Amino acid sequence: MFDKLLAMQAHFHEISESLSDPEVISDRSRYAALMKEHKLLSPIMEVFGQYQTIREEFQEAKSILSEKSDAELCEMAQLQYDEAKQQLAELEQELKIMLLPKDPNDDKSVIIEIRSGVGGEEASLFANSVFRMYSMYAEAHHWKMEILSASPTELGGYKEISFSVEGEGAYSRLKYESGVHRVQRVPETESQGRIQTSAVTVAVLPEADEVELEISPTDLKIDVFRSSGAGGQHINKTESAVRITHLPTGLVVECQDERSQHKNKDKAMKVLRARLYEEMLRKQNDKIASERKNQVGSGDRSERIRTYNFPQGRMTDHRINLTLYRLDAIMNGDLDEVFDALATADQAAKLAGAEQ
Repeated sequence: MFDKLLAMQAHFHEISESLSDPEVISDRSRYAALMKEHKLLSPIMEVFGQYQTIREEFQEAKSILSEKSDAELCEMAQLQYDEAKQQLAELEQELKIMLLPKDPNDDKSVIIEIRSGVGGEEASLFANSVFRMYSMYAEAHHWKMEILSASPTELGGYKEISFSVEGEGAYSRLKYESGVHRVQRVPETESQGRIQTSAVTVAVLPEADEVELEISPTDLKIDVFRSSGAGGQHINKTESAVRITHLPTGLVVECQDERSQHKNKDKAMKVLRARLYEEMLRKQNDKIASERKNQVGSGDRSERIRTYNFPQGRMTDHRINLTLYRLDAIMNGDLDEVFDALATADQAAKLAGAEQ
C-alpha cells in the first residue's frame, strides 16, 4: 500500500508543478483534466502527509526508547510513542478506505423510479410519501429535482413516478435505495384503525451521458398520442405524449407530463438511456461475483431493504440491521444518518474483501 501511496505522491507533485506551467494553463482541456485529478488526489495526499509526519515522530520516539538514556526523556518518548502508534493505526485505516476503488458513477446525477406494489391505494399513497421524502432530502442538499413522468391516483397517491435528481454526489448518497420499501401503518381509508402492510419498489439509476451509451435511432420506435388525465383541453386535443420502444431490449418509456412533444421526447430518452445503462452495469456486476458479495445491497428491486413502522415510529434497514426510532424526521427527508451507516457498512465489506 505504501509503495502505491509514494508513487501517487510523486505523481501529485508532478501535477502540481504542471498546473503552474504557462503552456498547460493555456491549454484549457488539459488544465481542466489536471485540476480534476489534483482535486481527487488532494484529500489522500493530505492524510498521507499526516501519516508521514507522525511516522517520523514515532521513529524518533522509538530511537530514544532504544537508547534507554535519561529517565525523564524516556518517559516523554514513551508518551509520544504510544500516541503516535495509535494515530498511525487510525490513519492507516483511513488510507485503506480512501484507496478503495471509487464507484465511477458516484458523482453522477440520478433518475429515481417509484412504483406502488402490494397494498392497493395505500401503496400508492406511500409511493407519494417516499417521493416527498426524497424531494425534501434533495431540497436540503440544494439539488435540482424534476419530475419526468407520473401516474397519479384520485386520492393523491402515485401508481408510479419517475424523477431526476441533479447535484454533485447525488448517486453516491442515493444508490443504496434500490429495492422494496415496506410500510406498516393505518391507512387513511381504514375506518376501524387496522394496521396494513403495503410496499413500493424503488429503482435508482445513474444518469448516462450520450457519450457513454450510444443508442442507434434505428433501434427506436417512437409513437405519439394524446395525453390522458387532468390537464385541460390543450393536453387532450394535442398529441404531445411520447412513447419510445427500444426494439433490441423491448424496454418501453412513456412521458406525457409536458405540453411540448419535444420536451416529452427528451425526458423519455433520458429515462431510457438510464435504464439501458443500469442494465449494462447489472450485466457487468453479474460477471464479477466477488464484487457482488462486497456490496451492501445488490440493487435488486425485488430485495426487501427497509420497513417503515408508523405505529412504533420506527424505521429498520434490514441489510445492516439498523433501527432508528425517529420515523417522522426520516419521512421529512432527514436521511443522512441512514446513508452514512450504509456507506460505512459498504466500505467495511469492501475492505474485508480486499484483505482476503
